[in-house]
Amino acid sequence: MSVIPSKVSEYSDEELCALVADGCRNAEEELVKRYLRPVRVYARPYFLVGGDSEDLIQEAMFGLLKAIREFDPGRDVRFKTFAEVCIRNRIRSAVTNAVRSKHAPLNNSVPFESPMLGVGISLEEQYISREEETELLTSLEQHLSLLERKVLKFFLLGLSYQEISEQVGRPIKSVDNAVQRIRRKVADGFGVFSES
Repeated sequence: MSVIPSKVSEYSDEELCALVADGCRNAEEELVKRYLRPVRVYARPYFLVGGDSEDLIQEAMFGLLKAIREFDPGRDVRFKTFAEVCIRNRIRSAVTNAVRSKHAPLNNSVPFESPMLGVGISLEEQYISREEETELLTSLEQHLSLLERKVLKFFLLGLSYQEISEQVGRPIKSVDNAVQRIRRKVADGFGVFSES
């Protein structure tokens, strides 16, 4: 089994994938570390009523591992792009399969963002999708409190509840409550909920 040289930070993602193909487990571990935050970011926009966000993060990790093991440098695609496609496809697959099965929590997933851009979509369609996403977020923000707007911004950037708590200067429980209110508003088409 291959062992990766000591300065892994000097290797590109594509070079690490080549090492993985040669059986180097350390290279695979390095790629997983590099993409841990993006995996969380890609999984974050989906909301599971009655489910656990860790389930979608796990699915996203399976997508990342597939990308690492199946990346083909001969296709003239950057690893980052290929990994994004694999991760998002795995998440969508999990949600779609859940709708068809008896796993009720996944049936009510609500994306916080528009579908992935850039793969098989024309520039015009990408522009229109970005415009629609901007309009959606602008419309949503009109129904959010100041705290909810701040929390949503950091949530979509992939920050943990702890990190959001530090950014907004509120307890983690307040952050969690804000996220739950945002999710209910999105699921209800931005209806305003009163807090008791």
